[in-house]
Amino acid sequence: MSESRWLAPEPAEPVSPREEPPSFSIVVATYQAAETVARSVESALAQTYPAHEVIVVDDGSTDHPEEELRPFADRIKVIRKENGGGASALNAGAEAATGEFLAILDADDAYDPRRLEALAELARERPDLDLVTTDARFMVEDGEAGTFSTYTPFETANQRTAIFESCFVGGWPAIRLSKLREVGGFDEALRTGYDWDCWTRLLLAGSQAGMAKEPYYRYYLHAGSLTTSRASSLWDRATLLEKELRNPALRAEERPMLEGAIRMHRSRAALAEAQDAIYGSAPRRGLLRLVFAPRLQAKTRLAAFLSALAPRLARRLVPRDRPAEDRVRAS
Repeated sequence: MSESRWLAPEPAEPVSPREEPPSFSIVVATYQAAETVARSVESALAQTYPAHEVIVVDDGSTDHPEEELRPFADRIKVIRKENGGGASALNAGAEAATGEFLAILDADDAYDPRRLEALAELARERPDLDLVTTDARFMVEDGEAGTFSTYTPFETANQRTAIFESCFVGGWPAIRLSKLREVGGFDEALRTGYDWDCWTRLLLAGSQAGMAKEPYYRYYLHAGSLTTSRASSLWDRATLLEKELRNPALRAEERPMLEGAIRMHRSRAALAEAQDAIYGSAPRRGLLRLVFAPRLQAKTRLAAFLSALAPRLARRLVPRDRPAEDRVRAS
């Protein structure tokens, strides 16, 4: 694999390729995804570089995924647990995993057959990387709709602070299992964004990430896979970043950049609330609290004020949001 086929920070010191590639435990977390989990598992088992193991974590599903998993029974390990959310499912998979890297695969997505091969080659050439990933291809009902990196470019410089602005690692990397356990795994108190939170803690702890440029992950965009409330999801992003203000690994010179990113994400969340109120059916009364809320941009306070009291006027200032599928197509 030539160096031009991946993106990664320059190594802090010279590194030599390891003789053998690492092993990968693929963890498929599933909840109410019986219609798609077989496709995901089949893609995990069809890798040109075989996984060390494939672990399916059923997070309390009631749609009987065991029926769809029966054809793979002798080739996968299944963990069944009470519903506890995506972070708890990944933690359960990480606890059971015995490979060097834990590779994430959502139950409604799929791997290209060469994904682990690309990850293994990158990890072999750059043994200093603790997070390795590939680009992803967005899939919608009418076919392909671009790649993740065109929508969220992968960052190679200043990854410690770039992660505050966007989750450029994506939600599907392979993580060195020892490092994942060192930072305490995924935060089960977070409803969404627990992957972003985990990558942030890893990068602040000294890890680095690399990406193979090929879009070897297929991310299926459909109504069932999208967060029900965009505003709620955006507030969760701000919450996970606010946690890092207390992270002892955060450097003094990084704090202003983190605070600026928090302000940006909080403002996006507040704007999404305003959109829900003036273009949807969400109540407007609660928007007044945002006028005096901390860490918001001035124009967002104005948008919240107008959305609460003068929605017709607010529509001139606040654009209508578009579904994620349309935003991806446009990009």
